[in-house]
Amino acid sequence: MAQRFQLAGAVALITGAASGIGAALADGLAAKGCRLLLVDRDATGLEATARKVRARGVAVETRILDLTDAEAIRALPVWVQDRFGRLDILINNAGVALGGRFDETHLEDFAWLMDINLRAVVRMCHAFLPMLRARPAAQIVNLSSLFGLIAPPGQVAYSTSKFAVRGFSEALRHEYAGTGLGVTVVHPGGVATAISRNARGRRPPADPEAAERARVEDEKAREAFGRLLTLAPDEAAAAIVSGIEARSPRILIGKDAKSAALIQRLMPTGYWKMIVRLSGGKL
Repeated sequence: MAQRFQLAGAVALITGAASGIGAALADGLAAKGCRLLLVDRDATGLEATARKVRARGVAVETRILDLTDAEAIRALPVWVQDRFGRLDILINNAGVALGGRFDETHLEDFAWLMDINLRAVVRMCHAFLPMLRARPAAQIVNLSSLFGLIAPPGQVAYSTSKFAVRGFSEALRHEYAGTGLGVTVVHPGGVATAISRNARGRRPPADPEAAERARVEDEKAREAFGRLLTLAPDEAAAAIVSGIEARSPRILIGKDAKSAALIQRLMPTGYWKMIVRLSGGKL
């Protein structure tokens, strides 16, 4: 059994820290005595998170960053070294969503999502690997999704990115098995964050009437998806913090994620029909 990760005094970097699970993780880790590096493109939300966390008496540094900027990511380890001289925990939490069927999706939008949800995770891990490997114990935590376990229609781009994060994390874990570097992949179910509200929808058709129909359909889809997001970010963050302490290789958050994982294992090609049936046809 792996030795428990000692969070008190550890240095953790969290992307997407301005809101949702990222902000809740910052508070949860601060309560354990972690020093924090918080990264997000939302300056206002980032400062609000930092203000709350500093009230717990821990050292906090913030960085406004667009995760599509590969050069900015490459420069981050210098900033971390300058601020704290080390990194013990890297949490790749930031993510975006893209609604619509694949035949309605512009490849530019698909690439935008992949750049944030997957390429940024890979770049962050690559940039910080030397610093993490220099520690006697370190942990990478990559957030996948319920949709990294199952792949529903209308979520082709998002599922592609989250299945890829899962595969990347598992392969990375196997490469560093037996060392001080652990890798955790997290599969949250319906957590009440702003991801559905902020999801990028289909590009509107040129015809005004068709564009209005598409807008209404997208809004209904966002509302329907939003109704599935019921778990509080604080609960999700608490499960992740406990998983980091236990150095868990995989964390399933919420009954929906746990049920879906079981159904997918039992019915690897027919799981979606079963999930739709169990939902009463609401999906």
